[in-house]
Amino acid sequence: QVQLVESGGGLVQPGGSLRLSCAASGSVSSLNSMGWYRTAPGKQRELVASVSSGGNTNYEDSVKGRFTISRDDAKNTVHLQMNGLKPEDTAVYYCNILVITRDFKSLQIWGQGTPVTVSS
Repeated sequence: QVQLVESGGGLVQPGGSLRLSCAASGSVSSLNSMGWYRTAPGKQRELVASVSSGGNTNYEDSVKGRFTISRDDAKNTVHLQMNGLKPEDTAVYYCNILVITRDFKSLQIWGQGTPVTVSS
């Protein structure tokens, strides 16, 4: 089995920073693509950032220049560095990773979600 554990969410003031982490554990052989999604109150879930196995990154327009996604394959971990946070960034953030298991299965795994609140 494979599990994703998220951490790093919390309450910050506008303009502040947070660093989210998502670590895969269990029967993991390797990781393929990774992404961070968020669900804000009254909004549809949206893809915030993604990174491919080759290191190519993509960002939702509203977070470009403020957020950075990175991967650490040695630790089976993906990070989201969030700078210049705005109230509209308030949401529950979820990581999603395409995992290759040790018995050669490909699985899309979701983290449990970590809340981010940006407020004075």
